[in-house]
Amino acid sequence: MVKHQPLQVYERQLCLSCITGIYGCRWKRYQRSHDDTTKWELLWSLILLFTFCLLLVWFYFWWEAHNDYNEFNWFLYNRSGEWSDGTVPILATTAAGFTYIAFLMILALCHVAVGQQLNLHWLHKIGVTAALLTTIVGVISVNQTWGEEWHVIPISLQATGPFLHIGALAAVTALSWIVAGQVARAEKTRFQVVVVLLLYLSVLLGLYIVPLSITSPCIMDPTSLKPRPDVIGHQGAPMLAPENTLLSFKRALQMNVTGLEADVAISLDGVPFLMHDRSLQRTTDIEKVFPERRAKDASLFNWTDIHELNAGQWFLKDDPFWTVHTLSPREKLLVANQSVCSLKRLLNLASTNNCTVVFRLRRPPPEHPCYHSWINDTLQAVRLSGAPQSLVMWTPDEDRAQVRQAAPGLVQTSVKKQTPQSLHQHGISRLLLRYNEAGTQDISEFSRNNISLTLYTVNEPWLYSVLWCSGVSSVSSEAPHILKKVPYPIWLMSPDEYCLIWVSADLISFAVVIGIFIFQKFRMSGMRSYNPEQIMLSAAVRRSSRDVNIMKEKLIFSEVSNGVGSAEELYVENGFDYYTNQGISQ
Repeated sequence: MVKHQPLQVYERQLCLSCITGIYGCRWKRYQRSHDDTTKWELLWSLILLFTFCLLLVWFYFWWEAHNDYNEFNWFLYNRSGEWSDGTVPILATTAAGFTYIAFLMILALCHVAVGQQLNLHWLHKIGVTAALLTTIVGVISVNQTWGEEWHVIPISLQATGPFLHIGALAAVTALSWIVAGQVARAEKTRFQVVVVLLLYLSVLLGLYIVPLSITSPCIMDPTSLKPRPDVIGHQGAPMLAPENTLLSFKRALQMNVTGLEADVAISLDGVPFLMHDRSLQRTTDIEKVFPERRAKDASLFNWTDIHELNAGQWFLKDDPFWTVHTLSPREKLLVANQSVCSLKRLLNLASTNNCTVVFRLRRPPPEHPCYHSWINDTLQAVRLSGAPQSLVMWTPDEDRAQVRQAAPGLVQTSVKKQTPQSLHQHGISRLLLRYNEAGTQDISEFSRNNISLTLYTVNEPWLYSVLWCSGVSSVSSEAPHILKKVPYPIWLMSPDEYCLIWVSADLISFAVVIGIFIFQKFRMSGMRSYNPEQIMLSAAVRRSSRDVNIMKEKLIFSEVSNGVGSAEELYVENGFDYYTNQGISQ
């Protein structure tokens, strides 16, 4: 009689083939391995992990820097002389690179989960290297040209920290499935397994206690929340109309702003007018009207020439805030007919609406006839406008003592951070700073010393909410139409509520991790080793209706005294092709 071993049958594993194929181009079964990953591939895994972390921070930075995109584009304009939205290619490449690296990280974790050897394909290694170098170059470039923007990360963490903590805790808790599988799969305790386990437990413990270092002004007693900060229209409402134009300030007033902020220059004939840039190229049609003078300083033009220029068509053409599509045909017509606005018209508008005006005065170049009299000329224009002095916030530090004597009703405002004692000594009652220059403690100190603080430029609701909870009195914004829709901080919770959420999340995570480790230990206890390509042994040969591949057959023949049949008959009986192998006689 002929005896045979059970046929060895492989099941198709398309998911595993895709994982190993996409990651390391190991599509065939014989190309895969369950051996330990080589040191070289472990190094590439660490490089992949580092690139992922760096891209995660880079992506988060640009996501939160949305508040200052216009500022970044203006920096680029000053360097190149051409206006363009430089954030678009940066965001596109960052999103593509982060998606690609995150996908490779997921594939690497899947390799670990199923016990496959890591072997990153050389094309992916080039891609990882390119993503890493590009990100490093980007970080260095931002650090050199826009270094102050890095402050947006710690500031934004005051708004996102509690939620990022919960997300990170959920992700690390989910990783316990892989770690527990590795520990349970190990036939004996190895140094690498101990290291991985200790590293994982250290990260998990760190996440359990990290809320001790999370601080946010929005974690406070809701009853101590101060009144809603006033909103000042920075250059009016530049997302809805051309900056520093009369239409822009009117649109800002429609958004219930309490003040208007502008940039002031002085014309060649001594007329203060509103202009942010040194030249007229970006915001007027000077290249069409005075092409030979397009690069000259804006202060070196007579007011008559300046007033002839169109200050609205550039807005429709460049669409600096991607908002032109929201304008009606009538609004577009109004925008297209805007001209440069004088300081006198702005003060008249503010006086009519009982609205505060704060302006930054730029000194003309040395060859300008008003180079020495620029303070007096501007002060004279304020007086002649008829606007109440109590509505005007005076910011120039030059000749402040003389200005106080000539116009004691002006609200003395500084744009430089000083101590409350120094501000009081110089008769300054208001402070205008960039939002990253004053922390929660600074805001409290200024408030205690009766210094009214205004922070610029605040466009995002999350930033407005953080500053609101910090107790700031007012903010300057390019998006008053957006902040108008924020009647209450985005989130606000008491310390007890946050503590309850924190402890509950930690306990749930701990219970899940313990449960997963126990389950994985029980699941692996009956297996000698885990093989995702487990060979399925069938004791009885039959016609299979499943989609299986017969990879290998082995027959061991033994001769007995009363042999029946032959190997060929057995094959024919069971529906298989006959192999040429002959029985082995004993």
